[in-house]
Amino acid sequence: MTNDSHKTSSIYGCKLITLDKHHHKNGNLSVVENNNQLPFAINRVYYLYDVPGGVERGGHSHRLCHEFIIAASGSFDIEIDDGKNKCKMTLNRSNCGLLVPPGIWRVLNNFASGSVCLVIASDCYSEDDYVRDYTEFQRLTSNKSCK
Repeated sequence: MTNDSHKTSSIYGCKLITLDKHHHKNGNLSVVENNNQLPFAINRVYYLYDVPGGVERGGHSHRLCHEFIIAASGSFDIEIDDGKNKCKMTLNRSNCGLLVPPGIWRVLNNFASGSVCLVIASDCYSEDDYVRDYTEFQRLTSNKSCK
């Protein structure tokens, strides 16, 4: 992968997905199965927790990796940016998450106390897949049309 390879997406390609909620008197259950609810095979799952007040997470885009971001507990805001358009939304339901394709800058902030952010990713971790500098992100997206 070259440093200039970077898929370009529009924030309009980001999609809120509501997972089925199976209600039982002892609690609810939602399921994510490989290649079923999401348009990719699951290769990595990680979660953020104990995020101190006022701290931002994310602040990057991915070159190739797709992510599905869920507030497994509590709530937080996610700001998405495709280099031309920006949007901010609050995730606060355990059975609803945001599908984020590659080429979207994302920042997570405003974490409520005790929140857990669950991320389901299409690819295993690779530092080469990250664009962590916003100026570089803008350069990579400025001359490409959205797909």
